[in-house]
Amino acid sequence: MPPPSATIDTIDAQCRRAAVGCLLGTAVGDALGLAGEGLSKRRLGRMYPDTTRYHLLFGRGMCSDDTEHACMTAQALIVASARDRGQDDRGVKAFASSLANRLRFWLLGLPAGVGLATGRAIIKLWLGWSAASAGVHSAGNGPAMRAPIIGVIAGDDPARLRQLVRASTRMTHTDPRAEQGALVVALAAYRAASADFLEAAAIGAELAAAIEPQGAELASLVRRAAQSVARGETTAAFAGAIGCDKGVSGYMLHTVPVALHAWLSHPADLQAALTATITCGGDTDSVAAIVGALVGARVGPAGIPPRLLDGLVEWPRTVKWITTLGEQVALTRQPHSRVTPLGLNLPGLLLRNVVFFALVLAHGLRRLLPPY
Repeated sequence: MPPPSATIDTIDAQCRRAAVGCLLGTAVGDALGLAGEGLSKRRLGRMYPDTTRYHLLFGRGMCSDDTEHACMTAQALIVASARDRGQDDRGVKAFASSLANRLRFWLLGLPAGVGLATGRAIIKLWLGWSAASAGVHSAGNGPAMRAPIIGVIAGDDPARLRQLVRASTRMTHTDPRAEQGALVVALAAYRAASADFLEAAAIGAELAAAIEPQGAELASLVRRAAQSVARGETTAAFAGAIGCDKGVSGYMLHTVPVALHAWLSHPADLQAALTATITCGGDTDSVAAIVGALVGARVGPAGIPPRLLDGLVEWPRTVKWITTLGEQVALTRQPHSRVTPLGLNLPGLLLRNVVFFALVLAHGLRRLLPPY
């Protein structure tokens, strides 16, 4: 048996790899899926048949709200780590307060993509509602894109994990299905990052049991996804079987089962998992961001194709910045760690968002043209 220090070093290295891989995988999946967002499966295949490269900016990629929310969640986890954990909930309250403040100012940055429920909840935050009461009744997939990094960092403490997922979810979405879906994604990320990876059917049973009996509807779909993978069915075939034959919607009970299917089908092959996801059509950037986070947590940054990282033209949230953020949030796992959130160039972020909005508008106009 190795000495205690070696064991701790190994655990720390695993967490750093998983956290960095989770955030970078989110960014790559988000950017690869972005150009096809909202397109049907058939039209996406005609417009963007090559799902292995970026299409937003002459073969280069940029990220949307999915990556931004994942990074804000990581920053809030760093803030939470500065508070006592113990049996009280000061750390969770600090997390919720920090995430709520970041969402408020994120909206002021004029992001190009804001989900309806998330936008309404942030407006309520600005009008004085608390983080615990600002959410609106929706089962959209917004909380799921914030969940993977929570699972990587807090998955070894089930009670704390549930508290963090609940805080993250309920400040924007109050439908119980939103929280159940986010919890499944967080637990999947923890499982992806762990050394003892199980067979698809076993993982499906484990994830489903975590939300039963309250989440019986989603639990049934999670089991169906795992069983479909075990039978060797494609993700597109499974998506069609649950009513997403034209595209995967932003509804939790569509997004989460399809994301799990793509991940379990290709747990260590990021490109294959993202291709399986994006070719389904629909909310391609969000679903691919979740899948990228899960596979990235498993393979780490070394398992992400360099051409995909090199092809990102993000600023000020650069690949280097996201990597540092992943390393910083992983350090919070160490006892008595003193880590502070990363700074961000806010004027530069506003300028970036203006450019990004113009690109999104150009792609929207491009969709008026063939091929149909």
